[in-house]
Amino acid sequence: MAHKVTICGLDTSKLPKLTGQESETYLRRIAQGDQEARETFLLANMRLVLSMVHRFSGASADPDDLFQVGCLGLVKALNHFDLRYGVRFSTYAVPMILGEIRRYVRESNGIKVSRSLRDTAYRAMQAKESLENKNVADPSLYEIAEEMDVPVREVVCALDAISTPMSLYDPISGEGSDTLLVVDSVEGEKNPEENWTDSIDLHDALIALPEQEKEVVNRRYYQGCTQMEVSRQMGISQAQVSRLENNAIKHLRSMLAT
Repeated sequence: MAHKVTICGLDTSKLPKLTGQESETYLRRIAQGDQEARETFLLANMRLVLSMVHRFSGASADPDDLFQVGCLGLVKALNHFDLRYGVRFSTYAVPMILGEIRRYVRESNGIKVSRSLRDTAYRAMQAKESLENKNVADPSLYEIAEEMDVPVREVVCALDAISTPMSLYDPISGEGSDTLLVVDSVEGEKNPEENWTDSIDLHDALIALPEQEKEVVNRRYYQGCTQMEVSRQMGISQAQVSRLENNAIKHLRSMLAT
């Protein structure tokens, strides 16, 4: 039994459902210019948009607005999709739908960001999509910066500038007088106010590392493993571990020095 969800005046319980074979048939008809097939196919895939909207339940933007923006991403995906890609349409469409929704959420925040930073951030998102289309899974910030031919620091600053900010007084857990705020988790004797900003800088720098370098740093400095142990765990030579560790340290020094 289909559950009814009404969004933008649309009753999702009445949307058509297509099997994998039916979807392929519709896509072939759409490629031949069949507008009726195109409309039916788009309607059938609006549940996909709705599932993406649910990921942004904590955002301040109106769900109806997010749904409409997500539908634009769905149309964009259909316009560019080709059966010769050899992937399911949903696999191809999800990044475009999410991209449109994220772009809208970032543009809707209350902080004014310079045009140059915003342009750099959008170029970074396009570069990320381009790398993903080239089968680069979860591109690192270094890979995105290399694709754009700009310093990684510019990519980090631009994406950070358009992200939705969190207040120090936003609740993390609990209710009433027992509510735990963000500020409660970053202040105290173990994390004095003058030191936790340095920890945030280091955290951001670690996130920017390529995946293998990040993994080596985690195992070496957070889990206390030797290079030989890391070598066995990751299935690579000790020389590779040493090289990755040295590269990671060099990248971290570069990021924290600027």
